[in-house]
Amino acid sequence: MPTHHRIIYITGVSGSGKTTIGKLLGQALGIPFADGDDFHPPANIAKMQAGIPLQDEDRWPWLDAIRSYAAKAVLESSAVIACSALKEAYRQKLAAGLPAGSVFWAHLQGDFATLHTRLAARQGHFMPPGLLESQFEAYEPPSEGLLLDVGKPAEEVVEEIIKALQGFKTAT
Repeated sequence: MPTHHRIIYITGVSGSGKTTIGKLLGQALGIPFADGDDFHPPANIAKMQAGIPLQDEDRWPWLDAIRSYAAKAVLESSAVIACSALKEAYRQKLAAGLPAGSVFWAHLQGDFATLHTRLAARQGHFMPPGLLESQFEAYEPPSEGLLLDVGKPAEEVVEEIIKALQGFKTAT
């Protein structure tokens, strides 16, 4: 595997802009974007639509599916993946088995009121605003990666990630 292949995880609670930032970043870098929401099994989506927070046992198969995608993607090229990755254990699972130095973390962070307003305005998504509190409760601050303020324009956040990627060294 060439050493320049990497997986760029865009993380954060619901409403933080993972999909928006991820799509823009993928376009800017000319690499594929995958939305973690697309990897949820139907049972998870049904629970969230019903306003029931997911538990660890709901998330493990979902995280395994994302990590499997990442493991295949990194062999061929780089990829951007949006995933909440709320806990350190989830982030460890997402990176497990991937080549050393191939994972880059970009963590989107914002305050509850701002994100709740965004969720309330969002249409056509299975995640109701009422579940945001459970995501904030489950969230563990990351031990590594780039922390980004979602109060900035999306294009500015993407520029910050690209600048940080230029200094990101993959394993040799």
